[in-house]
Amino acid sequence: MTGPITITPLTGIPEVREGDDLADVVQVGLDHAGVRLADGDVLVVSSKVASKALGLVTHDPDKDRVVRGETEYVVAERSVGAGVTRIVRAKAGPIMAAAGVDGSNTGERGGWLLLPHDPDGICEQLHDALVARHGVRLGVVLSDTAGRAWRVGQIDFALGAHGLRVVDDLRGGTDADGKPLEVTTRAVADEIAAAADLAKGKVAAVPAALLRGVPEVLVDEPLERHPRGRDLVRTGPGDWFGYGRVEAVRAALGIEPGSPSAVAVGVAPAAGDSRLDAVSRAVRAALHGVEGGTADVGRLSVTLGADSPYELGQLVSRLCTALWCEWLVGAADSPSADGLSVVVRISGAHSS
Repeated sequence: MTGPITITPLTGIPEVREGDDLADVVQVGLDHAGVRLADGDVLVVSSKVASKALGLVTHDPDKDRVVRGETEYVVAERSVGAGVTRIVRAKAGPIMAAAGVDGSNTGERGGWLLLPHDPDGICEQLHDALVARHGVRLGVVLSDTAGRAWRVGQIDFALGAHGLRVVDDLRGGTDADGKPLEVTTRAVADEIAAAADLAKGKVAAVPAALLRGVPEVLVDEPLERHPRGRDLVRTGPGDWFGYGRVEAVRAALGIEPGSPSAVAVGVAPAAGDSRLDAVSRAVRAALHGVEGGTADVGRLSVTLGADSPYELGQLVSRLCTALWCEWLVGAADSPSADGLSVVVRISGAHSS
């Protein structure tokens, strides 16, 4: 890709309503922008447009309940104000906040927009309809917005795709210096979605853009055999980050994120709270599933009790682990003479 790349916003698209044909919606934008589809073009359409056309909206006032219905499993969760924000594996495919359930830019209908569960299928239908109309080789990307681990801010990514290579696997080749490339695999579809968003934006009511100048990314028949948007999601052993750092430890203690047990133990707030609150959560996590355990909670120490020395040792280990989740460190004194109680001293945040 050494030539110029242009990105044209498809303006003039009216509010999309349930039952609208996506190919007609895109055609309005093409006509308003004065653009004709050409061989090698890639069309990027916001997922909100597809959700509106498909009627994927709910007016259930309980957003948490809506999110649960769109969730495969919870990756991480934090208490934010009166509610809980969860990063989840959405039924649409990717891992994102609140399963992509969104109340912004919903138009006059209001409510919550839901992501389509088969975004690649939507891209395929739109692709085939536009190819039939225009007789060109075309790629289609359905984009959505998500945050990224370790990075501030949100970015558009390819929720679905059809007709183009979603990845450019450079492994086995060489770099500009002739050195072998061993791990580099470019997420081309995500790069295209992010580039298109520079023209679409979040507040300009421009739900689609046309990217021209990358014909190399298009693929030939049979298109359905090529990797698509869902194939960009890491799963199974390839997913190194199936839980958040806190949730992984709590899950090992038997407290799965998003479960009633997690609610009972307490979800840590995103902005932090008092040390006593944090210690109390850690104690509840330590006692979870351990019958006969007791705890006298203080801000700087916890006195644990158990029915046997073995259970006491188990509680100490669980408490020190749970304290780590709260950025605190626990250190046990010598147990009582009968081995049935011990004081765990609590100090400040750990370093990693």
